[in-house]
Amino acid sequence: MNLKQYDPQDFRGKVLVVEFMQTTCPHCQRFSQILDEAAKKYAGRVTVLSVVNPPDNADNVKRYMTENKLSVPILFDCGQVASSYLQASPSNPNFQIPHVFLIDAQGMIRNDFGYNVMTRGIFEERDLFTELDRMLAASKTK
Repeated sequence: MNLKQYDPQDFRGKVLVVEFMQTTCPHCQRFSQILDEAAKKYAGRVTVLSVVNPPDNADNVKRYMTENKLSVPILFDCGQVASSYLQASPSNPNFQIPHVFLIDAQGMIRNDFGYNVMTRGIFEERDLFTELDRMLAASKTK
């Protein structure tokens, strides 16, 4: 929204949460609120970035952020980041949203969760906080 570019390397030393979402996704709205709460709860130790792809645009992202009272940045991607993280290819062009990656303080992806019956607690309840607490505790022991 502010034309700022983000690089995961800039967040070394913190846990990084990268979410792929769409403003029209019925499960993304609840998860966006959980992510916003996580960003506030773990301020200074966890960074949260949400990523959208077309057909989302600046207008519907701005409206989505306002309606949901979000402070977490929503970044625009033309497919390169999503393809890289979600291993999309011409033979496998689709990916599931919402989808979240948990990256440790050293920059390693430790977990990724796509929305399904088994991961519903991550996206709709407080299971994400348990995962973040586990990652933060592990980073203290290193």
